[in-house]
This record gives sequence, structure tokens and C-alpha cells, in this order.
Amino acid sequence: MTTLIESDEHTSLRAAVSAFAQTHPHTTNPEDGKRLWQAAAELGYIGVNLPEAYGGGGAGITELSLVLEELGAAGNPLLMMIVSPAICGTVIARFGTEEQKREWLPPLADGTRLMAFGITEPDAGSNSHRITTTARRDPATGDWILTGRKVFVSGVDIADATLIVGRTEDARTGRLKPCLFIVPRDAPGFGRRPIDMELNAVERQFELTLDDVRLPADALVGDEDAGLLQLFAGLNPERVMTAAFAIGMGRHALGKAVEYARERAVWNTPIGAHQAIAHPLAQAHIDLELARLMMQKAAHLYDAGDDVGAGEAANMAKYAAGEACVKAVDQAVHTLGGNGLTREFGLARLVTASRVARIAPVSREMILNYVSHQTLGLPKSY
Repeated sequence: MTTLIESDEHTSLRAAVSAFAQTHPHTTNPEDGKRLWQAAAELGYIGVNLPEAYGGGGAGITELSLVLEELGAAGNPLLMMIVSPAICGTVIARFGTEEQKREWLPPLADGTRLMAFGITEPDAGSNSHRITTTARRDPATGDWILTGRKVFVSGVDIADATLIVGRTEDARTGRLKPCLFIVPRDAPGFGRRPIDMELNAVERQFELTLDDVRLPADALVGDEDAGLLQLFAGLNPERVMTAAFAIGMGRHALGKAVEYARERAVWNTPIGAHQAIAHPLAQAHIDLELARLMMQKAAHLYDAGDDVGAGEAANMAKYAAGEACVKAVDQAVHTLGGNGLTREFGLARLVTASRVARIAPVSREMILNYVSHQTLGLPKSY
């Protein structure tokens, strides 16, 4: 049952992660990012949601989102936590074969291997029904052959494999249905090109090309007929974790602004004493707290096995957290004035980064569409 009060275990976990994250200064150096990832994994933070039988912590998305939030609040968000343990680890744990679980879950949990996730395509955008990456069977060998393109795939250069969303043809209807495939990074025909981003982050974004990538039959994750069920088993945790990412970032920015407002004095009193400064910061704090409550609800519902309820709550949490994060960062920069744009205070880089939670993995407009149609029962416009 969802509770509004964190358990002692969660409170202790939050404190431990916060203390750990404070010992690692923010960096955009990939090597420093790897060291932080491995250090977090050694403490059990990266695989906290994965099954104990395969080396994980045996907890859930509730605990994993807590870890990411605290890392972000300390200025050390690990974007690949959204992808590797939350999406890929969850999908493999729920739907993978025993062989896939034994091969992938232990190294995902201990941080020695990473997995990326490829769903977005240049011409599909938010419409998963327009995905054109296709998988066909080689009747002679039983192998799968994948062809297509993906964009905005995080961390492909540091991942050992990418979980690719492709579409196979249903022999009964002729329609294409989504399926998930594990594609090793060195598979022939699997190419990557870095996308030149304005984001100042450890993880880079890539465009992928799949040129007749041949995969063995056991590269398919789960049941060929499960389709959207398996896909959304990964997308709901992705939304929860994106909310955690945004809330952590918003808290980090707000903390810097509050500290500055307490100390900065212009007219013989700290600027935080003025309501024009104090009230917007208080509003930002309220918005972040409300977003966290919805995120916790979504995580609890998912961990309880309520995929439908979790889908609605995860979308709402991601929307609320994205909005709260952007407002918190904007207000933090404004509170510091010119100092908010200096490298010394580290807030300017968040102006761009905070927009990610509004855009990815699904835009706020598509979430409003979801709530309009699924929750309120209003007719579709598309």
C-alpha cells in the first residue's frame, strides 16, 4: 500500500546515497562518470531494483528512483540509471529467458556492463506505431535480421549492448507489432554516430543505423506476441525515473539558490528576506514536493504490479516533475542574477538540462493527450 511517510529503510537509504553523492564533485568527464557509476554499483545502488537471485538488491523502482533523486540533488545525476537498470534490467527481469537473465542481470546490477535503449526514430517521434525498424526471420537459419534507424539513444558508446525496439510482421494479420531485441555493440551492420548536442553531460547522444544486423533467435526478449505489454513494462519505469532525475536536479538548483539568498546582502539584509525572492523559491519547493508525491505513487503502483495504474501515475509524475524542475532552475538562476550564469555556481548548465525532462522520453503535450483521452475520456484529435 502506498504511504505518504517514508519507511525507516527508505529514509536511511536516502541519507546514505546523499552522503555518498556529496563526496563526488560534479563532472562532465566520461572517465569520472565511469568511476562514479562503479562506486555506486559497488554499494549496491545501481542494481537495487533487480532480483536478488541475479545479484540485485531485490527492491523496486521505488528504491531506484530514490537513489537517482538523491544523486541528482547532490549534483551527480546518472542518466544511464534510467536506461540500464530501470528500462533494460526491468524488461529482462520480467520477460527475459533464464539464459538472458543469467547473462545480463548480474553485470547490470554490479555495474560491470551497461545496456542502452533505442526506441525513438527520426520520422516517428512520439508515435510508436510509426516505428519502421523491422525484424524479419531468416527461414534458413532462424536468425533475426534488423533494419532501421534510431536517434537520441543515450550512452551507446559506453554500453555493451542496446535494447532495440523493432517491429515484426504478424503472420496471421500481416500487421507489424513491437518486439525487443538485444543488439551487441560490435554486431556487424550496427553503426553509431554522435549527435552534436548543447547538453553538458557525461552521457552522449547517438544516431544508430541497423543495416541488416543479423542476430541469433535468442536475441529476442520475451514473447514475440506480447508486443506493447513488454514495451510499456520498460516505459513506465522510464517515466518514473525521469521524474526522479528532474526532481533531483530541481532540488540541486533550489539548494544553491536558497544558500545564496541567505548570504547575499545588498541593502543591509539578506536578499532572501524579500518576498520577491523568497516566495518564488518557496513555490518551487512546493512544486517539487508535490511532484515527488506523484512519483512515489507511480513507483509504488508499478512495484505492486498495477501496470495500468502505474502508467497513468507515471505520466503525471513525469509531467509534474519536468515542470517543477524547469521552474526551480529558472528561479535559481534569477535569484543569483549574473552569478547564475557563471561557471563557478554551476547553474547555467542546468538551463538546458532541465528542458530534457519536459521533452524526453515523451513530451508534456503527449502526456496531456494521454490524460485527456485515458483519464478524462475526451475524444482524440489524432
